[in-house]
Amino acid sequence: TLGRGGGGSTITQQYAKNAFLTQERSITRKIKELVIAIKLENQLTKDQILENYLNTIYFGRGSYGIETASQQYFNRSARQLNLAQSAVIASVLRSPGYYDPQYGKENLARLKARFQYVLDGMVKSGWITKAEAKATKFPTIMPGTSEGWLSGPKGYLIEMVRAELIKRGFTEDQLMKGGLVVKTTFDQKAQTAAIGAVAALTPAKAPENLHIGLVAIRPGTGEIIALYGGRDYVKRQLNDATQSIALAGSTFKPFALAAALESGIPLTSMWNGDTPQTFDDAGKPYIVNNYGGEGWGQIDLMTATAHSVNTVYVPLGIKAGPDKVVDVARRAGIPDSVAMMPTPSVVLGAASPHVIDVAVAYATFAAQGVYAAPWFITEVNGSNGGVLYQAASPSPNTVFSKDVMADLTYGLQQVVKNGTATYGTAGLGRPAAGKTGTSEQNASAWFSGYTPQLAASVSMFRDDATQTLNGIGGLTSVTGGTFPAKIWTAFMKGALSGEPVLSFPKPAHIGGTDPVVMTSGGKQTMKKK
Repeated sequence: TLGRGGGGSTITQQYAKNAFLTQERSITRKIKELVIAIKLENQLTKDQILENYLNTIYFGRGSYGIETASQQYFNRSARQLNLAQSAVIASVLRSPGYYDPQYGKENLARLKARFQYVLDGMVKSGWITKAEAKATKFPTIMPGTSEGWLSGPKGYLIEMVRAELIKRGFTEDQLMKGGLVVKTTFDQKAQTAAIGAVAALTPAKAPENLHIGLVAIRPGTGEIIALYGGRDYVKRQLNDATQSIALAGSTFKPFALAAALESGIPLTSMWNGDTPQTFDDAGKPYIVNNYGGEGWGQIDLMTATAHSVNTVYVPLGIKAGPDKVVDVARRAGIPDSVAMMPTPSVVLGAASPHVIDVAVAYATFAAQGVYAAPWFITEVNGSNGGVLYQAASPSPNTVFSKDVMADLTYGLQQVVKNGTATYGTAGLGRPAAGKTGTSEQNASAWFSGYTPQLAASVSMFRDDATQTLNGIGGLTSVTGGTFPAKIWTAFMKGALSGEPVLSFPKPAHIGGTDPVVMTSGGKQTMKKK
């Protein structure tokens, strides 16, 4: 039988109590504990029982299991602990409240004594030599923080996993004490790239209420491989990638473009890009201006896409049908929870989606019209290694034709090559398609884009939608082509490093390649001098 831990129980009994029983004190529970312990010792080796015990026991600082304890005390994985750090973890295990140095100098003194006791015990057991024990110095321990295991950007991922597992039928007690191993779609390289990109490119001296959200999804599978929900979950529990909303701006223009392509309107169609223009909105005048008051004259749809010309895109949406634009957005992945009205303004992003919603939609574009619902938990294993939950991969659904997607992508490539995102995406080093988005009064700024193997969306906004982003970072005008596009590019470079450079399908040239003059239905408004 494995040796005794605290409270007069063997380690096997303590593991049985932590993993399979409640913490009540009763004769019935004690009998159950003994029965389970006997069964465990008949089924598992001593090493397996010890491993499972260490994965379920409380180490203080809100951490159950040796892996979370390692993160709390030394900010590293248990696999990376050295001898000194391992000895501290083993020492704290006996009584976290008695030995954790965050509770005072007396605890620190007790921990150092216990630390030496552990090393001496290892020498007696033959695990290390006297020379190794003598050379092992007491290590530096991270200061304890309130809810430290949820601090920083990682807290948003942990909370997402917790909430999703609760939805799947797991209890809070299981999550805290069950020694579960949860496997996710999050990719360490991509997640590191997301955190690094936001940290490096967030404007200097940014206001406290400036927020950035980022989500990256594998096209065709729906796997979320990276997500940035905020700087510190402990300080702000609202996830800026999945819970905060912001006006979409021109990020929604591709929905109008897809609707137009489905109607047979070609990228070579010619439109009036003058500004301002007035359009009919259910009998009311709807005045539309281009960004910066710039007039473009007669231009083709591809140029209007590259430069995000509002006075072309509003009539484009009207001609394709505002209801069709909404339908395209829904098919791409914008959920019903995001309110969209089938009016001319829907093209200019009057809706307020979550960052994850837009990332899903652009992943559909990247997958050549194949929609896959987003997901991130693949499997949950119990402390004994058994599979408690295994996700079924979502069934992809083809929602757009490949020809429509080929032309849509070709149009969105121009945004990156010679349009509103050319500056912000410089240096990516691989084919990309995307769209900038800047809401009215520059209250929010977006860049959403994709390569053939990865789609991502970045949004920047403030708590108060009436406050502009202008002036932040020393820029007179903060648009989607500035900080959001730069963050997106830095992230994609990191996330895709080592992956092959892939090309998009060639354009299908829906409607032909000849210029077709379209009537906008708008009336040009003469500016008063």
